[in-house]
Amino acid sequence: MKITLFTSNNTRHNYLINLLSRVCKELYVVQECNTIFPGLVPDHYPASKVMQKYFDKVYAAQKKLFGNPYINCTANKIKLLPVLAGEINNCSLKFLKDFLKSEIYIVYGSSYIKGDLVNFLVKKRAINIHMGVSPYYRGTDCNFWALYQNNPHLVGATIHYLTKGLDNGPMLYHAVSNIKKDPFEYTMSTVKAAFHSLADRIKDKSILKLKPLNQERSKEINYSKKIEFNNAIVSKYFKKQINLKSKKIDISLLKDPYFLKH
Repeated sequence: MKITLFTSNNTRHNYLINLLSRVCKELYVVQECNTIFPGLVPDHYPASKVMQKYFDKVYAAQKKLFGNPYINCTANKIKLLPVLAGEINNCSLKFLKDFLKSEIYIVYGSSYIKGDLVNFLVKKRAINIHMGVSPYYRGTDCNFWALYQNNPHLVGATIHYLTKGLDNGPMLYHAVSNIKKDPFEYTMSTVKAAFHSLADRIKDKSILKLKPLNQERSKEINYSKKIEFNNAIVSKYFKKQINLKSKKIDISLLKDPYFLKH
């Protein structure tokens, strides 16, 4: 089986690359390069002390859950195409032709894909990993907002088919975690749940048997934009008393959930 992955270049993205390489014959990766020092280097987020403090905690949790940040270069089955963040939409189908011959296509952490490429991926029923529990939380930084709004039971990931709209494709299932010791470890553990659930369900081919469910927009709680994740809101987040056990996970709110238990 051949898999093509569109992703980014942080530790968790590299972990996903290594994980998927173990469940396929060949893995083709288009990897967009962002700064690995958000909060210190201005990129998607502003550079500031409060942002640096926030992302230091993100990175500590990421290191604890994902460990080694490097791609396993000894795995000859990995074909890697690095591009600058945002350049993916400058890549023609002809330019990417060697990366567009797979059975399964996965999108996680890439730029917003447009044009001929998104048309191709939609036609191929590409799978998108959305870090947030749809349809309740859509947009960006969804698990942050779920915690900020006192909805820890709606922290998780949605694995759904890619569409031209943002995070609104038919859902295959949700991935969540029982790890609730620290807000940063909790949200990062749901990333790990998404990765392992996808690898497991590709390996046993159950991913092909799940019946997609259309999202009900009427259930949406929050649609967040990148600009809303700013210094002021992060400062307020640090002052909040976040109780991860204030609300229990309600299975009825989730589709075919996968739980990470360790």
